[in-house]
Amino acid sequence: MAGHSKWANIQHRKGRQDAARSKLFSRLSKEITVAAKMGDPDPDKNPRLRLAVKEAKANSMPKENIERAIKKATGGEAENYEEIRYEGYGPNGVAIIVEAMTDNRNRTASNIRAIFAKRGGNLGETGSVGFLFDRKGQVVYPASVGSADEVLEAAIEAGAEDVESDDDGHVIWCADTDLNEVSTALEEALGEAESTRLVWKPQTTTVLDLEQAQSLMRLIDALEEDDDVQSVTANFEVSDEVMAQL
Repeated sequence: MAGHSKWANIQHRKGRQDAARSKLFSRLSKEITVAAKMGDPDPDKNPRLRLAVKEAKANSMPKENIERAIKKATGGEAENYEEIRYEGYGPNGVAIIVEAMTDNRNRTASNIRAIFAKRGGNLGETGSVGFLFDRKGQVVYPASVGSADEVLEAAIEAGAEDVESDDDGHVIWCADTDLNEVSTALEEALGEAESTRLVWKPQTTTVLDLEQAQSLMRLIDALEEDDDVQSVTANFEVSDEVMAQL
């Protein structure tokens, strides 16, 4: 099993440092509402909703907000959101996947295209970069939960595929279809995770220097500021020195 990837570290830190907590809560609420509307409103009977609620709790989202988001779906008040994936390239040829939930496909597509164009990127067709990523389940634990060997043993028992551990923590990977079962088993063995979610894991990464990384992050930040965007993933990595300056 591999060492802790810099890409995963960037994704994790960026998630924890989301500038506007209210915006983060809005994204989490949207996912909870959509999951509850598409399936059973009981998290124990709806794997997608269970994962959405778990991620919301990991980000300290108040219980009343979670309950309100579920009630919005069951009460028929929820907007009809459509899930859309956009794919394109950023500066220096970095591949980017943008996941969005929108009630107006034309508005969102126009906004995303404009952001790519203004920030040195290029929005492509669906599938233009998707083949460079694998859909995976990702569970993140702090380093304090246990040693690399202890976490590895728990991960193997839970049915995970890979573990990456370093001083910052442990990132556990599994098949996307196994995330609910794996995360449940890990929770029993290690306690509540810092993050449990489905992600696009790049098969290869492009190494960027500080100037290149800053240029890319301006594009990623602009995409994440759009109200319809749920997540942004890019296949790049940086050195520890560059990471410290981002």
